[in-house]
Amino acid sequence: MAPECAWTFRWISQPIYLSPVRTIWHATSCFAGFRRRRLSRIGAGKLPWARVKSMIRLESISKQNGRQIVFIEASASLQKGEKVGLVGPNGAGKTTLFRMINGEEQPDEGQVSVDRGVTIGYFSQDVGDMAGRSAVAEVMDGAGPVSEVAAEMGVLEAAMGDPDRADEMDAIIARYGDLQARFEELDGYALDGRAREVLDGLGFSQEMMDGDVEKLSGGWKMRVALARILLMRPDAMLLDEPSNHLDLESLIWLEQFLNNYDGALLMTSHDREFMNRIVDKVVEIDGGSLTAYSGNYEFYQQQRAIADRQQQAQFERQQAMLAKEIAFIERFKARASHAAQVQSRVKKLEKIDRVEPPKRRQKVSFDFQPAPRCGEDVVTLRNVHKGYGSRPIYQGLDFQVRRRERWCVMGINGAGKSTLLKLVAGASEPDNGTVARGPSVKMGYFAQHAMEVLEGERSVFQTLEGAFPQAGQAPLRALAGCFGFSGDEIEKKCRVLSGGEKARLVMALMLFDPPNLLVLDEPTNHLDIATKEMLITALSQYEGTMLFVSHDRHFLAALSNRVLELTPEGIHTYGGGYTEYVERTGQEAPGLRV
Repeated sequence: MAPECAWTFRWISQPIYLSPVRTIWHATSCFAGFRRRRLSRIGAGKLPWARVKSMIRLESISKQNGRQIVFIEASASLQKGEKVGLVGPNGAGKTTLFRMINGEEQPDEGQVSVDRGVTIGYFSQDVGDMAGRSAVAEVMDGAGPVSEVAAEMGVLEAAMGDPDRADEMDAIIARYGDLQARFEELDGYALDGRAREVLDGLGFSQEMMDGDVEKLSGGWKMRVALARILLMRPDAMLLDEPSNHLDLESLIWLEQFLNNYDGALLMTSHDREFMNRIVDKVVEIDGGSLTAYSGNYEFYQQQRAIADRQQQAQFERQQAMLAKEIAFIERFKARASHAAQVQSRVKKLEKIDRVEPPKRRQKVSFDFQPAPRCGEDVVTLRNVHKGYGSRPIYQGLDFQVRRRERWCVMGINGAGKSTLLKLVAGASEPDNGTVARGPSVKMGYFAQHAMEVLEGERSVFQTLEGAFPQAGQAPLRALAGCFGFSGDEIEKKCRVLSGGEKARLVMALMLFDPPNLLVLDEPTNHLDIATKEMLITALSQYEGTMLFVSHDRHFLAALSNRVLELTPEGIHTYGGGYTEYVERTGQEAPGLRV
């Protein structure tokens, strides 16, 4: 395919409103000549300037953070209606790029520009403080003036019920009437309904919508911040890992919402299936450059592999040619009769544009040691009752896991997925009934709270060494490298690790001396695509038994050979894995039709 080209201009852009989750930009243009610039190896072909409708442009940007060079004269654009996935290894500069577009950072060189009047909604993992309002009010606040009117109406409604303010009642009622008219003019009542619709799609109950947002966990506050952007419906959305903290049902709802969104979208995600179904273009950050590929994530992988093979072939051909020319020069440089030819070839070599070999992408793999064999009956639950307070979760549950079965557990929020895993792992006891594990079962249990028990002052290597003192340095360093800790990262203290790094370390601890039963509660949370692929490859070769919950459909399809569906009416079991479950039921998650 032909390289993508675009006309680039110099623009001046100025932010007029900024918050952690919403930015509106006002851009004024200043024509300063133009030039054609090669933006990518693979793209949509050459486009005349008149047809390019880029809303956001990055022109020859360079950026350095400390000693790290993030971008070197990198260029890209986001056009009206495009849905673009931003990919690259951890630390490549994805968040830095978002922050530069958002105006929170500036490039050291080059221009970042936004068209006049374009509104941008930016969702990041740093959601800021939320307190004192309901989730609905917090979401509506992202929609502009209508939220201010609604807030003042709420204050006046409280004042109308205050007997101490009876002498102000006429003025309060008059002001309330004015605000009510303004609220209707701004379509406020419909906005409240739309806010609740978005929150419902992201998994909120009515009680949670109307409760104080301060009481929500960090993951639910993330959903509130995301809902603000979705309700805002800006001209362009910048979404930094919107799929984090979402269950499968909410993830599928968000997928449908973004597919119906007619604005421009630039997003990152560690969920390859989510990316595949939304984006029509991928921009890769690698080695300081931005490279655009048409198509979804899967197509990007194919095209990148083709481009790497082509570049490798060009590099090898040029190296062969250079070797031939250099050999001629060395052979005849001392002969006066060949002086002119030698000088001509020297000048030719000086003018040649050297082809670089393709960048080598680091691939990690992890090989399981053989798990100890156990009996055929691994876990048996008989007549299990379990509840929390007055809310029952299980009433007479019977379920059995047998050797080498790989059960994925499906169910809506509150169905009891994590509760089941806790019962099997012994982290929770049934109110009635029995949970029996086979006598030779050696279990590994991964849950999000497992990351909290890491000792903060120990380094990654000290943590591994403390768990496996007889293993030796070389195997432990190899293990750390498999799970993304290479070079100086192995000396990082646990207290400074990100959520993803902690998850990788806990997974490494669990899998180095493998159990014959793995109980995994959302093991892919915080893991990037490369680490997920490594984990899937490793677990596909694992010969033990698995019981797991995940919202990653690629992980579910690759590893399950049984499905347990939890419903209010009871449990349903399906032979075959997640792919067969979808084909058989017509749904990717309970209650959601494909």
